[in-house]
Amino acid sequence: MAKIAPSLLSADFANLEGEIRKIEAGGAEYLHLDVMDGNYVPNISFGAPVIAKLRDKTDLIFDVHLMIEKPERYIENFVKAGADIITIHQEASLHLHRTIQEIKSHGVKAGVSLNPATPIESLKYVIDDIDLILIMSVNPGFGGQSFIPTMIEKIKETRSFIDKHNPQIILEVDGGIKLDNVQEIVKAGADLIVAGSAIFGADDVVERTKEFYNLIV
Repeated sequence: MAKIAPSLLSADFANLEGEIRKIEAGGAEYLHLDVMDGNYVPNISFGAPVIAKLRDKTDLIFDVHLMIEKPERYIENFVKAGADIITIHQEASLHLHRTIQEIKSHGVKAGVSLNPATPIESLKYVIDDIDLILIMSVNPGFGGQSFIPTMIEKIKETRSFIDKHNPQIILEVDGGIKLDNVQEIVKAGADLIVAGSAIFGADDVVERTKEFYNLIV
């Protein structure tokens, strides 16, 4: 069964603990945390200090997505902040394999994210070392974008790639996922669904989280 990872980027930043309580009540097990540096992507979000403050507020799995240049500089910071999964971008780390090993050396799961135009084949030589592949179904940097339709085929191809080379890998998809397309995305092979504005932008966040789950069970 697929799971939902609500993205904190779309939450009410004046009441983050309250927003987390809502998705917990809706059945969420993951919290997706988008870290942006204003360089790798044209936006700035939050960093390790915010994540550290939230860590003792919840038992949700902290799915930390680093949209930053040279992420290897900050791996230890995010481990100490409480990350359970750290995902880096294939293009952002000069020595991808070394950075993956650094993440895993701390006992944290390592993920690699692929932008819409980045081929899955770029992970051929690290596939045995990673725990998660994150397919970006929008260009990273901003919430509220529309899902790129051609990403359905990419999700299917990635599912086949995972099943052939390392079936234990979690296939996560992030970007433009709504109630009207989540079933197609799960059918294509996604295990973990990131949804930001579609959940936190709802009038009733608890019920919206439940709605997502009801569509993918």
